[in-house]
Amino acid sequence: MKIRTILADPGMKLLALFIALVFWTVQSAPRRERPVERPFEVQLSLMGIPRDLIVTTTVQDRVNVWLRGRPSVLQSLSSSNLEVTLDLTGNRPGPLSLPIRPESLNLPQDVEVVTIDPALVSLTLEPRRQGLVPIRAFTVGELPPGYNLGEITVVPDRAEVTGPASFIKNVDEVATERVILSGRLSSFQSTVGLVSDHPLVRISKPTSVVVTVTVVPPPPVEVEGEGVPDEGEGSE
Repeated sequence: MKIRTILADPGMKLLALFIALVFWTVQSAPRRERPVERPFEVQLSLMGIPRDLIVTTTVQDRVNVWLRGRPSVLQSLSSSNLEVTLDLTGNRPGPLSLPIRPESLNLPQDVEVVTIDPALVSLTLEPRRQGLVPIRAFTVGELPPGYNLGEITVVPDRAEVTGPASFIKNVDEVATERVILSGRLSSFQSTVGLVSDHPLVRISKPTSVVVTVTVVPPPPVEVEGEGVPDEGEGSE
């Protein structure tokens, strides 16, 4: 009965039509947006690197992409929530050129990849190796005048290093952090860390060493006349 009354009332018909039109406009607005293109700077991440391999070349951490989609969707995207991932699972040692495919981007539906620059990422994989090398105490500064540097010992005196095979074979030693000599008047010990000369060479152990430095003081100064017999001493 009520439905018939509404349908029979022209005013109610217009109101129902207006509500339906508004609802349709709101729901269909995103689909009626004209697609646009926008550039993004996207983070590049490497994953799946085999444990026995290591990347030895510098790889850019960003790529430039142009995306196409509805303005409302593209406005919700930013460089902080976009990422390109390259999977290195199953690769062998040697140089690689890996294409960046559109599907490697984490994109919403209805967003299209127009271009990717660069489209290829070049890198080199090397076998990971270990080595045992001597530890050298890195001393800085000078002892006060008259004091001499004696024996320097490091305990433990060897370190285990890990890195690319071509790097490890050229590592002859690793150094400690700075051991300061300035102002030292006696022998001393310092607990210091170790430093690698190359970011791809990691010191596995130890994390720190004890450096013992022997400081030799100057010889005592003889007082003038000390030990010389007085004149006439011992004479008859």
